[in-house]
Amino acid sequence: IGAAPGEGLGVIPMLYSSFLVLAPISISHGALFTFGCKLYSLFSDKYAGPVTSEAEAASAIGKVYVYETLGAIVGAAAFTYLFISYLHSIEIALGVALLNGLLGLLLLVFFRPARRSLAGVVMAGGSTTLVVLSVYLILSPKADEINLRSISLQWRGQEVVHYQNSIYGNITVIKSGEQYTFFSDGIPVITTPVPDTTMVEEFVHLPMLAHPRPQKVLVISAGAGGVINEILKHPVERVDYAELDPLLVNLVQKFATPLTQAELADHRVNIEHVDGRLFAKTTPHQYDLVLVGIACPSTLQINRLFSEEFFSLIKSKLEKEGILVIAMPGSTTYLSEELRSINACILNTLKGVYPYVRVIPGDLNLFLASPSREVSSMDHTLLTQRLNERGLEVSLLTPFHIEYKLADRWVNWFWDCLKGATDKINQDFSPVGMFYALAHWNALFSPGTQWVFRWFARANLALLIIPLFALIFLIICCISPTRCAKPRIAFAIVTTGFGGMTFDLVLIFTFQAIYGYVFYQIGLLVTAFMVGVAAGGLAMTTLMKRIKRDLACFVRTELAIILFSGALPMIFLASQPFLGHPEVLYVFQIIFLVLAFLAGLLIGGQFPLANKIYLKSSSNLSGTAGLLYGADLFGGWIAGLLVGVVLLPVLGLVQTCIIVVILKLTSLSILVVPTFIHKAFS
Repeated sequence: IGAAPGEGLGVIPMLYSSFLVLAPISISHGALFTFGCKLYSLFSDKYAGPVTSEAEAASAIGKVYVYETLGAIVGAAAFTYLFISYLHSIEIALGVALLNGLLGLLLLVFFRPARRSLAGVVMAGGSTTLVVLSVYLILSPKADEINLRSISLQWRGQEVVHYQNSIYGNITVIKSGEQYTFFSDGIPVITTPVPDTTMVEEFVHLPMLAHPRPQKVLVISAGAGGVINEILKHPVERVDYAELDPLLVNLVQKFATPLTQAELADHRVNIEHVDGRLFAKTTPHQYDLVLVGIACPSTLQINRLFSEEFFSLIKSKLEKEGILVIAMPGSTTYLSEELRSINACILNTLKGVYPYVRVIPGDLNLFLASPSREVSSMDHTLLTQRLNERGLEVSLLTPFHIEYKLADRWVNWFWDCLKGATDKINQDFSPVGMFYALAHWNALFSPGTQWVFRWFARANLALLIIPLFALIFLIICCISPTRCAKPRIAFAIVTTGFGGMTFDLVLIFTFQAIYGYVFYQIGLLVTAFMVGVAAGGLAMTTLMKRIKRDLACFVRTELAIILFSGALPMIFLASQPFLGHPEVLYVFQIIFLVLAFLAGLLIGGQFPLANKIYLKSSSNLSGTAGLLYGADLFGGWIAGLLVGVVLLPVLGLVQTCIIVVILKLTSLSILVVPTFIHKAFS
């Protein structure tokens, strides 16, 4: 797509590049499910007699659905806990190719007629070639050579000295002369031995000089490569540095420079490889300063470091004159609507927790929040005095620069710009700050689509409810209950797919908000959901022949999903006041797994039954399986696109779950009301 390494992309390039990359495997995956259902049916004909009823046909589809889900569970576990840590991308791809080649040969063994045809011979030859080639490349150095070649193409024009995946992301180290730049998932996070002097010195020294006696400091993320080095110039006793990915710190130490070697080896520095919010919750220490090294809540995970709940947590960890330091994107010339929104949102949130908040405007706005009045009364004279008393060796932060940064005209201009901006606050269960951060990113790289985010920023539940109820009325008026059962079932499965993805995202998002980013536990959460899907599909497939009133049973599953969607946010909100107790937190981890399993159980149970109802008006088994499977995935795709980016951030947890309730009420009404109308007037 012509993007340089490290270059940011807008929404449109992200969408079409992601589609082009994923389309081949996605199309193949979807087609395999349809063919799998047909092959399983043929296999059943051969060994168990022909399929004679829609119940048997639906049972065949249900079994394939369960097998596919079990494969997804095994694949996800293997990828998460094994492949990422020990294999590179080419080795993983070759392993998948080898497995598919072997399965292709296995299928030809079971279906003898296929072996005698020309197509069968070609497939056998292709599968054998794939197996032999994959084994050769895996066992020889060729796989590593291909991987290195692909990395050099990805980072063209750059000297890549290290490229490695961890369970938290990809870390790439680029060398230019004697300068190292560390990229996390393509985003530059650390530059050494010469960092961004302006950013580092302003971010560290202005808050440190604002405190009369900084002794204990907590740095959450992005501390290596300059920030800790500047902190150590002050008379501190302890610096705790929380960095989630140990690989990043290990590579900084591996490609050490005098700066990083000195700062990370200092006896006052304590490095913790843990989620920053989790560390803040569990540490027994109180701090004079807490610096959050990430400058924008651009993801749901990062947003947890900019929420009202996090600010309250840090307030409880601050000493009497302690200061929380937050950096946000800014400008000294013009604040766009997006910049105004993100800065106003975080400021509103801070002011709701801390009695005193000081703003230092710039290209990087600094927000200093404290329970002490001193942070708002400091001036350049006091900071210059402390600068001289501490004998700090700095490059940029001269007395003149301090006076320039703290000038009243900048503060007055900043507050004038924020007049009329949003009054929303950023919360764990309503992460609107993340939405504003994405809107700002989009405005920078895709200004032509700014209107989309601005429209969504004004969205509310009423705005979404009206079109949905209009859709219900229109469909009820137009659908014939005796002739159009198929589209009604397909629409119900679309909404179920939407609900399933929403439940998954809500559970992961809420778990992170409460416990922090604990990778393996989140893996267990996803696994519990997938196990629930498999169990629901298996249970319904087993009971298929005993169910006589198919539509009535399907309606009950619709009602169960509606009740679950309504209960889910209520459970979280009702338990919120008790989450400060360790024993409650332990029990709630089990509750999360149970909720994930139940969500999967409800979603998985609908699919086989939907196929049985659909097959009553269609004899095409593979066509039915493909259509409903596609409907399920389409609903999940819509949820994946909207829930994490728009609905959860803008509407919050409760209203997002209400959207699922409304969608399922829509599909339920479309299923039930036309039938009642038909009976009433027939």
